[in-house]
Parts: sequence; C-alpha cells; structure tokens
Amino acid sequence: MRIRAIRLTDVRRFDRPVAVEGVGDGLNLLCAPNEAGKSTLFDALHAAFFLPHRSQAKEAKALRPRVGGAPEVTVEIETEDGRFEIAKRWFSRPMAEVRRVPPGGGAPELEAKADEAEARIARLVGAADNRGPAGLLWVRQGEQGLGGDPGLRRDLLSSVTGEVEAMTGGRRMDRARARAQAELDRLATTTGRAKTGGPWKAAQDEAEALELEVARLEADAARLHDDLARRRAVRRELAELTEPAAVAAREAALQAALTAHADAERHAERLRAALSAETMARLALDASRDRLSRLHAAQAEREEAQSLAAEAAKSHASAAAERRAADAALRAARETAETAAAARVEADSALARAHEADRAEDQRRRRKSLTDALATAETLRQQREAAEAEARLGPDAKALRKLEDLSGEVRARRAARDREAMALVMRHAPGAEGAVTLEGAPLAEGARLPIPGGAVVELRGLGALSIEPGRGAGDAGAVTAAEQALTQALEALGQPSLAAARAAFDRRQDADSRRREAEARLAALAPDGLPALRQALAALPAPAETEAPPVPEAQAAAETARAAHATAVAAQREADREDRAAEQVETRAAAAADAAAARLDRARLALEALAERDADALAARIADEETALEDAEAARRTFADTAPDLEAAQAELARARGVARNAADSRERLEKQQIELSTRIEMLASDAVEEELADARARRARAVAAADRLGFEAQVLQRLLAALDEARSAARDRWFAPVMAELRPLLALLWEDADLRFDEAEVAPAALLRRGADEPFDSLSGGTQEQVAILVRLAFARMLATGGQPAPVILDDALVHTDDDRIERMFRALHRQARDMQIIVLSCRQRAFRDLGAHALDIAPAPDRLPPD
Repeated sequence: MRIRAIRLTDVRRFDRPVAVEGVGDGLNLLCAPNEAGKSTLFDALHAAFFLPHRSQAKEAKALRPRVGGAPEVTVEIETEDGRFEIAKRWFSRPMAEVRRVPPGGGAPELEAKADEAEARIARLVGAADNRGPAGLLWVRQGEQGLGGDPGLRRDLLSSVTGEVEAMTGGRRMDRARARAQAELDRLATTTGRAKTGGPWKAAQDEAEALELEVARLEADAARLHDDLARRRAVRRELAELTEPAAVAAREAALQAALTAHADAERHAERLRAALSAETMARLALDASRDRLSRLHAAQAEREEAQSLAAEAAKSHASAAAERRAADAALRAARETAETAAAARVEADSALARAHEADRAEDQRRRRKSLTDALATAETLRQQREAAEAEARLGPDAKALRKLEDLSGEVRARRAARDREAMALVMRHAPGAEGAVTLEGAPLAEGARLPIPGGAVVELRGLGALSIEPGRGAGDAGAVTAAEQALTQALEALGQPSLAAARAAFDRRQDADSRRREAEARLAALAPDGLPALRQALAALPAPAETEAPPVPEAQAAAETARAAHATAVAAQREADREDRAAEQVETRAAAAADAAAARLDRARLALEALAERDADALAARIADEETALEDAEAARRTFADTAPDLEAAQAELARARGVARNAADSRERLEKQQIELSTRIEMLASDAVEEELADARARRARAVAAADRLGFEAQVLQRLLAALDEARSAARDRWFAPVMAELRPLLALLWEDADLRFDEAEVAPAALLRRGADEPFDSLSGGTQEQVAILVRLAFARMLATGGQPAPVILDDALVHTDDDRIERMFRALHRQARDMQIIVLSCRQRAFRDLGAHALDIAPAPDRLPPD
C-alpha cells in the first residue's frame, strides 16, 4: 500500500479544506514550521485507518476544530488492486466509505460504506485486528523507542522465518505460553506460592481447616479420657473421706481438743485474777510514794522561791538606775549629731558651688577649643575645595598613558620610516670637509642622515642638489597618522605638547595629594563633619559667673564636716545601743522579779493544795502497802507455775477444727466435681467424638492429597513455561536473523562493526554492541535511541514489503536529537530503504532537512471537487 493524497476538512486548525497531493513512491518530505499542522495530518491519517467512524473516544473528539464541526479525512491510496479513496467523517452524519478511483480518471466509484467500509479498510491495510503496521512503522512526535504491541513484531518475524519457527517465536508460541501461564496464574502467584482464590489455595485452606478440626477433635477425645480418669480418682478420694472410722476419729479428736481448751481457759481466768490483785497493790503503793514525794518537793520549792524573789527585786532596782543614766547620755549625743549634720550640709553646699564654678571654667575652655577647631576646619575645607578644583585640571593617569603610547607610536613610526627611507652618507675628498651642507649645516663624515621627505644639498662652488623621494618613498602616511593621533589627543586634553601634558599631570597629582592631606586633617579634626562641630559649639551653655572658694579648700572643709558628723553619728549610735542595752537589762530584771514573785505564789498555793501534809503518817502507810504487794506477788507466782499451755490448747483446737472443716469442704468439692465430670463425660460421649475424629482424619488425608496434586500441577506448569522459554531462546538467532540481515547494513552507515541485541519478550532493541562493548539500550543517549529505533522500523518495513504487505513509513518530527554528522548518515539510510518502499517524513527543521533530497510535499487549500454520486 502506498499513500497518494491526504485531504482534511474541519480537522483541528484546518477549518477549511486542505490537501497534500502528489505523494511519491520513495522518500517524501513535508517540511513546515511549528503549528503548521504536521502532527494534525499524522493523527488524521491514523484516525482514517484505525478509528471507527462512529467512535466517541477522546481521539475522535481531539480532531474537532476549535470553532466546531464534523472532522472529515480522505486518504487516496494505491494497492495491487488499484487506487482507492478512504473517507471518514465523525460526529455529525458520521460516514465511512471506500471508493475506487478509475484508472483513466473521473469521479471515484463507491464500493463500500459504513461497517462494510470499515472491514474493507482493515483488509486494504492488512489490519484485521485494528492495529496493522502503523504501530511498527509510524513514529509519533516525541517517540524514541519502538513502542506498540510486541505481538505485531513477533508475527512479522514468524511470517518471515516460516511455520517451523512460528511455534517458538510467533503467536502460536504466545498462545501456548499464555495458556500455560493462565493455568499457572489460576493456581499460583508469581513467586510460586498458592494463589488466593485459586483451587490450589482452596485445597490448602481446606487441608489446614481439617487439620484444625482434627486437632480440635483429638483435644476433645483426650479431654474425655482425662475426665474419666479424674472421675475415678474423685470417687476414690470421696470414699476415703466418708468412711465411718475416719469420720469418728475426726470427731473424737475435736472433742478432746475442746475439753483441754476449756480447762486451760478456767486456769487462765484464775491467773488473771491474781495478776489483777497484784496490780492493784502495786498501784496503791505507787500512789502513796508519789504523794510523799510531792509533799517534799512542794516544801523545797517554797523555800527556793522565797530566796529568788528577794534577789530579783534587788537586781531590778539597780537596772532601773542604770537605765536613767543611759537615757540622759543618749539625749546629749543626739544634740551633738544634729549640730554636726547642719555643719556638714553647709560644707557640702560650699563644695557644690566650687564644683559648679570649676565646670563653668571647663566650658569656657571647651568653647574656645571648639571655636579654634571650627576656624581651622573651615580653612582646611577651603584648601580641599581649591585642591579638588586644581586636581580636575590636566590629564589623569589613563589619559597620560594614552599620550605616552601615542608618542611611542610616533617614535616607532618615525624610526621605521627612517630605517627604510633614503639617506645621505657623505665621504669627503681630502681637503673638501665643509664643502657640502644640508640646511646650512655641514654633513658629518660617514654619518647616515635619513631624508624621507627629500632634501636640498648645497655644494659649495657648484650649486644646490635637490633630492625628491617620489610618491611611494618611505612610510610618511603612517608617521603622519600617528602624529595626527597624538595631536588630536593633546588637543582633546587642551595641552600644547606632551611635556606640557606631563607637567599638567604632575600638577594634578600634587593637587590631589594636597586634597587628600586636607581631607585627612579635616577628618581628624571634624570626623563627623563641620555641621556636627557647629552643633557641638552651639550646644554648649553660656558660662555662668559663680562666687565660690577653690575646690581643694571647699573639699577639705567638706571632708572635715563629714568626719565630725560621722563621729557624732557614731557616738549617737553607741549611746543609743547602750540605752537599748540598759532598757533590755531593766526589762529582764523586772521580768525576773515578777517571775520570782509568781513562782513564790505558786509554791505556796501548791503546798496548801496537798490533801495530806503529814509526812510521818504517809511513811507508815507505805510500809503496810509494801507487805500487801509481796503477798499478791506470791499468790500470782503459784497460779502461774501450775497453769496449762493455753496457746498449745488453742493451736490443737484450731487444728482439730481445721481437719473437720477441710474434710467437709473436700467432700462438698469432690461431690461437685463428680457431678461436673459426669455431665461433661455424658456430653462428650453423646457427640461421638471418636467417630468424628476418624472421619475428620480421612477427609484431611483427601484434602492434603488434592493440595499436593495441584502443587505438582503448578510445578509441571512452571517447568513447561521454562521449557517454552528455553525453546524460544534456542530459536532466537534464527528468529532474529531476517531483521538483522536488513538492519546490519543500516547500522554500518552509522557505526562500523556495530550490532544490535534484541529483547526476546518485547522484540525490541536491548543493547547496542560497538567497539567491543555491550551498551544497554536504556543507557544510550536520546538521540542514539531515536536513531536505532528508526533503523529498526526501516528494517521491519523492508521485511513487510518482502512478505507481500508493503506499508508506508511515516516519521513525525523524528531525528530531533540527531547532530549534523549523524543526520547526514540517517538521510543516506532513508534513501537506501526508500528504493522499494514509501517513506513520508514530517519535520519542522527546514534548514536541517534541506539536504534530505526528498520529494517535497506541502499542505495547500484543497481544490474544489464534486462529491461522489
């Protein structure tokens, strides 16, 4: 199939009919700027061949122009059966038609429409599966790799390598492998484990569930056996507890313990009564002894309080006299301190006036200093401004360097001119010295005198000899140009000569030095500027006239007054301290006298409060009570020596009661356990645990066998897939031989001794072999990937043509990442393949593709055509 013309109406930017006519057999080029509609043309071609006319997909909607309308595409193609027009319109009155173009011209004849036209289009382009060769041979803008369906590439290779290789490389291999993979996917995951929801996983889950059921039933059976053994043990223990001899022995032991405990309790009560009598006798003796002791203490306290009260009264009188003397001394000290304070205030006031007078003098000196500094700064400012004005006169260093360079150029030009100009060399005859003169000066013997501009030599006695250099003599033009450049530079600076310019430069440098010196002195004298200096002077207050003694004299008087005041204050503090001490002594003495009097009163009252004040009667009573205590202690010891062990009796009674209570509790517990075990045994026995366990074990064995069988099936499928992959790998070289035979000459145009390794699954380039290195395709630059992909497409196109299914190659803005050298080689590859196939190149790179040498196409307004009948 070859494309001959493309016509678009209401497709994207083409809201008026346009056409690309006269598409040739070989290499065709449509070169136009960006947004000229090349990609639109590509998408329209693709839609005409592969997008149904009733489609509402986004690809169809993308063809609509901005202003609206029904996109319509007509493609004129040529096949072995003749020329045809394929026409499609989408959305408004959708249409699909195939028309035959008569060989001699005339209106196309309708051959099929609607669905029949769609089927006819698929047969015309060999695209029964709606994909055709476009995925192989049509490159969209921006694509670098092969893309598309790998199955198309495998079908192409299988059709070339024949029926023997179709099983290992084509769709039959894919179908066999896909079926095996589908069966394996039904059973297992990609890691080989059972797949959730699959039969293998279901069998495994059933086996695991039955394993849990068997474990549960085995646990129930084991629990039944344990309950039977436990019930036998409970019955045996219960029989032992209810045996009559054992019951009687426990009751006799309890009765004996109760009797022994009662006897011990009665003896203990008699012992407690003896202890109480002993305690009462001891308490009465202690009370009598305490009363006698308190009587003696009260009498001694009264005598001591009387003595202390007399001494305290005497001390209080002495302390009161001392306090009166201290108070008089304090009043005198306060008067002295007040007089000293007044004298100090007067001395401090005199010192302040002296300091104020001293500050006024400092301000007068400061004002004079600022006034002098301001005058000096004004002078320096004037000097700096004068130096700045003078420094702006005359050339700067850059201008002087330029003058020096121009002067050097003049000297160099003159020296060059003099070296090449005519010159006079005088050799005098003996005695003829001075006979030849130049401009009145005799010529020196043997000296070379250049005369670039000619000269007039006076020959004494003979006349004058004129020497003219002629037009081409010397290099006067270069010298004149250099002299003019120097003169112009001097005039621009207003200087008559280079020496004057140097002198002006020196004066400028001197003025600049004086300016910097004035600036430095001004910055040191007024760092913040003259306005700040004036503000500082204005801020000084006017000095005030104050009469005061000299500061040293006032300072000495103030220090003397302060010392006297400090001494008076210290004396006042000491008198105050002594007064407070005397007051405290008096207060303590008064308190001590009051306390002593109160103590004496308390001692008298305490003695009078005693009920018994006869010491002899209390002593006789104490003797009688001591005898009664000794009798009570003897009676208590007698009962204690003969008393039984009450704690042992209590312990024995507690043990006997515990044995009886434990026996009753154990009997109750065992009877309850017997009932529970019997109930549980009856329930388990009624559930037929043993029969269910045997059935579950049988079902578990069947489930495990099914899981093992499905696992074995998964392993077989994995081995089958591995065998198919091995077969595909073994046939790879034979499978890729046709495409490599087409591809190697194209690769050689770009790289010598280059080869390409393909990925078996994707039927796409995997690595480029060159210079002995295997470079993965993904690691290649974008330009190299793009170039290799185009060469592979060209090889596939040649194989399609060889197989009787020729199809055009369409490249939309390809080779965008290709340098100038490579693009020339790619042009040769396109021309090589275009000898027996159709290639259409769409590009915006007008300058780069100018040397492609292809048949030129353009997008032009479509000619008016009558619609078919």
